[in-house]
Amino acid sequence: MRMYLREEQEKMESKAVINKIIPFSNVDGPGNRYAIFFQGCNINCIYCHNPETIHVCNHCMACIEKCPGGALKREKDKVVFYEDLCIACDACIRTCRLSASPKAKLYTVEQLIEQIQSYKAFIRGITVSGGEPTLQKDFVVQLFRGVKPMGLTCFVDTNGFFSKETCQGLIEITDRFMIDIKSMDCLEVLCGTKNNQHVDNLKYLLKLDKVYEVRTVIVKDMDAEKTVKEVSKILKGYPNVKYKLIKVHTLGLTEEQKQKMDGKIPEDKEMSQLVELAKSIGVNKVSCIL
Repeated sequence: MRMYLREEQEKMESKAVINKIIPFSNVDGPGNRYAIFFQGCNINCIYCHNPETIHVCNHCMACIEKCPGGALKREKDKVVFYEDLCIACDACIRTCRLSASPKAKLYTVEQLIEQIQSYKAFIRGITVSGGEPTLQKDFVVQLFRGVKPMGLTCFVDTNGFFSKETCQGLIEITDRFMIDIKSMDCLEVLCGTKNNQHVDNLKYLLKLDKVYEVRTVIVKDMDAEKTVKEVSKILKGYPNVKYKLIKVHTLGLTEEQKQKMDGKIPEDKEMSQLVELAKSIGVNKVSCIL
């Protein structure tokens, strides 16, 4: 699946696959922000609340007959999405077995810049999210170069699983990163990867004063206490960086995901205890989302 994603991206050098755009968001960084959600992810979290962003549509056509509004049509062996016919029922997403979306669109940098220009008087900046936006890093760099002259800040919301060597251009032009630290010891179970580079990347970005916020989704019996403790030790020397603890939820999850979350949702008391743990270690800005 990931090889297919890379091949598709190589064909689209000057374009990016975008899952959705939220012109006004107040949860994707400071102030009102233009949030762009890129298609494609390099991990697969069992609690992912937007699993339709993980892969790129392979045009298998399975979703077309499930669309009650006729918004999906087969044209030249491709699934074509007609937004004006969409009734937002998400039957296509529930049907897809690839963790993709036939509603994702291709954008050029110029098209996004034009849209952002029309909103610039009402926003403080833009945030690229996903999926995982670092997978389309070259496109993001071009986008940020076009946005900076507008006086807007540029944030990257990332899972942290990227090569800092190949992402130097992106790191340099980005104002701040919002980075997830999923787990210390349970990454393979939670996210399907053994790679622990997100911790090293966090430390690297902190030294560059490039981190706005760190987040950990709390899953019961999945290394939560150790993860919060270790992340807190890293963050205690950076008083301006926010640490957000998020109680795992089932909103937006597939039925299969919900089954995996059975018995894994922590009590509010456990969340409060983790917040106090972070504070006791020396984290200056820690919050909890229940």
